[in-house]
Amino acid sequence: MELKRVVVTGLGAITPLGLDVETTWSNALKGVSGAGPITHFDASLFKTQFACEVKGFDPTMCLVDPEDRRELKDVKRTDLYTQYALASARQAIIDSNLTAEGVDRDEVGVIFGSGIGGLHTFEEQAGYYAIHEADGPKYSPFFIPTMIADIAAGHISMKYGFRGPNFGVVSACATSTNALIDAFNYVRLGKATAIVTGGAEAPIFPAGVGGFNSMHALSTRNDDPLTASRPFSASRDGFVIGEGAVCLIFEELEHALARGAKIYGEVIGGGMSADAYHITATHPEGLGAKLVMQRAIKDAGIKPEDVDYVNVHGTSTPVGDPSEAKAIADVFGEHAYQMSISSTKSMTGHMLGATGAMEALFCIKACQDGIIPPTINHAEGDEDEQIDYKMDFTFNQAKKRDVNIALSNTFGFGGHNASIVVKKYAE
Repeated sequence: MELKRVVVTGLGAITPLGLDVETTWSNALKGVSGAGPITHFDASLFKTQFACEVKGFDPTMCLVDPEDRRELKDVKRTDLYTQYALASARQAIIDSNLTAEGVDRDEVGVIFGSGIGGLHTFEEQAGYYAIHEADGPKYSPFFIPTMIADIAAGHISMKYGFRGPNFGVVSACATSTNALIDAFNYVRLGKATAIVTGGAEAPIFPAGVGGFNSMHALSTRNDDPLTASRPFSASRDGFVIGEGAVCLIFEELEHALARGAKIYGEVIGGGMSADAYHITATHPEGLGAKLVMQRAIKDAGIKPEDVDYVNVHGTSTPVGDPSEAKAIADVFGEHAYQMSISSTKSMTGHMLGATGAMEALFCIKACQDGIIPPTINHAEGDEDEQIDYKMDFTFNQAKKRDVNIALSNTFGFGGHNASIVVKKYAE
């Protein structure tokens, strides 16, 4: 069976760096930090009191018709994570003109992930039950369909009438990379002509911050939140929690060309693996990370030395960063010193189930524009003896270079690993 070529024809983003792709990308290249004091709730009693929040979001950004108040009422019944998903999808669908006359909506699918789903809805409803326990359970009839992690995919499908493959993906912080890989495979196997894909997360509420705090996973640098996410620096003390959504349109090349769609880049491979080691920690030798990169490279039909840029998982945790750096050295050998590496989580924070889509988008833009976004917040002398600094981590400043092929890594609790490979588009 001949596999079809898969290209990216639309992009959308609601992130801590901006409410669209252009602003997000521009701020990433400038090295802007998205971190700041938490505003979603009173975090004054929490160990961590800052996060990378989305700023200025308005639910009307989700609407197909901004004048339709009934549609706005329906949107307000969704969890914030779904609102972020709908808003990013709207941007990407408009960008790709995927609802144009002549596009068969029976052949367009939606594969959209969330690592946690409607955490705020769950927390709100559980809290209500606890308060009114003496009166018996009092749950909203919208509780379950608002909370579940697949509902964003369902809402996107219903809103635009896309009747192709439709489901959610959950694999913790690898979620949206897994969603992208599924979308890539469905299109290249001819199961759909296009897939609306990506990930969304809205975890910056008491249960999210408190839960990660109890695991000692988050940075507690409350005196300096802007520089708290410092991947590959010795002084890193945990990740900065982020939120938002990113959507990409994956489309079969001939279908895209036939309708005159713009093409941002090409998807050429994906890999998956498991650490089979620990529920939260990465393997200290990076065995799962090494395996997933090797599989992605093999699936793409390229050699390690063909990769120009790796957007690393790089969460700014004491254990995770060195193990990923070791895996990169093992996979790429001497080429590890020739390519560029960066962790954009230093700016966006860790967007959990949305992070893979965010970083795949950055890889596509790096290929398109010939520039590597930086790893910010690294200070001279802040080196970790476990990390080989002969590798180019693109510290503090974006770097111009030709990028033909880029690889993005994401690793999730449970030992889930996923990597995707994208390429500059050429006919």
